[in-house]
Amino acid sequence: MKYEYDPEADIATIKIHSGKPDYGEQEGNIITHYDKNGKVVEIEILDASKSMFKVAKSIVTHATKN
Repeated sequence: MKYEYDPEADIATIKIHSGKPDYGEQEGNIITHYDKNGKVVEIEILDASKSMFKVAKSIVTHATKN
């Protein structure tokens, strides 16, 4: 897994694996990119400086339920 942040665009990218994205789906400020088999390749977080707190909170909430 690899993380990148572009401060000029305010986009955080989480690369899950090295596959080539075939399509993406956007929900709010999150764009999830999938390969041709439907496996997640990367996740982009738009307006990352504002959105990361919400994402982190969601992850922690999900993790504590499992």
